[in-house]
Amino acid sequence: MQNYSEVPSIISGKDLDYLSDMFNWNFNAFKLINDFKEKVSDEEIKDLIERVCKTHKENLSAVLNILS
Repeated sequence: MQNYSEVPSIISGKDLDYLSDMFNWNFNAFKLINDFKEKVSDEEIKDLIERVCKTHKENLSAVLNILS
């Protein structure tokens, strides 16, 4: 067993699976809500959808930043 003075910068296989799932959930939600945005005419709902899209896009960026 090795002792480290600092925690190594690694991602376990289990962590990678979880991050992959998080990315896929957010990507699929982003695609669905983005497609729905084109079918809505109510401006209040469009604004809400745009905020939801932004949230999912930020989540996608966060997962990618963890992986980089």
